[in-house]
Amino acid sequence: MRRYHLYAVILILLTQCAWAGNFDHRAWDRILRQHVVSTDNDAATTVDYAGLLGQQAELDLYLERLAAVNLAEFERWPHAVQLAFLINAYNAWTVKLVLSGYPEIDSIKDLGSWLNTPWEKQFIPLLGASRSLDDIEHGLIRDSGRYREPRIHFAVNCASIGCPALRAEAYTAERLDAQLEDQTRLFLSDRTRNRLQGSVLSVSPLFKWYREDFEKGRSDFNSLDSFFVAYAPALALQDTDIKNLQAGKIRIEYLDYDWRLNDADPAITERTH
Repeated sequence: MRRYHLYAVILILLTQCAWAGNFDHRAWDRILRQHVVSTDNDAATTVDYAGLLGQQAELDLYLERLAAVNLAEFERWPHAVQLAFLINAYNAWTVKLVLSGYPEIDSIKDLGSWLNTPWEKQFIPLLGASRSLDDIEHGLIRDSGRYREPRIHFAVNCASIGCPALRAEAYTAERLDAQLEDQTRLFLSDRTRNRLQGSVLSVSPLFKWYREDFEKGRSDFNSLDSFFVAYAPALALQDTDIKNLQAGKIRIEYLDYDWRLNDADPAITERTH
């Protein structure tokens, strides 16, 4: 019995040490696991915003912990720790923004104004400055030059049906690559967002908006076509389809984006359908 207790103590200490060298996202992880609802075999998710309204205190504490990190501390972290931190911050603050108008909104776009989109609002205290969601995604992640990671487009969530799923767990440095890879394959496997029909590959407009991010030479692709070839199984592309895509015989078209709120309450979605 004593040996069992000793092993339990060691396991707890090891777990604490693992989080000590990282930023602790477990509070956000608990919120996500409780309020994110998976659909379509996990290819998409909805969010229980109504339930989250009653749990804002826990969310606010997590956001305060994010805000307490200064830029000098952030810069000392490994890139994987930084990127997981920024993705989680983006998603958590997006949820907070939605809750500020919920349930009266039909789309996150309703939270914009004549002067600013929701993504341009500077309401986020992060790394010693007041920032917007655009500042996090474009300034700190995309344009910093340090990450060169196009798969973040399947991880940051804009609270819309057309957006890649909000993952039902927090991103962590230790599992970041596997999590981003899983998000990418799940999104590409969603036929409402990406599908081949004859000689036309219809894909999410994300690939039009951020095409340059998929052409920067990461991994084994340096063009949008080579990215799709690399993920052929997720897109259900056969060998003939791959050859036709590489030969320029498949035309890429972009689908419309569904900006309706990704709400788990069907009444919210149905009223704008």
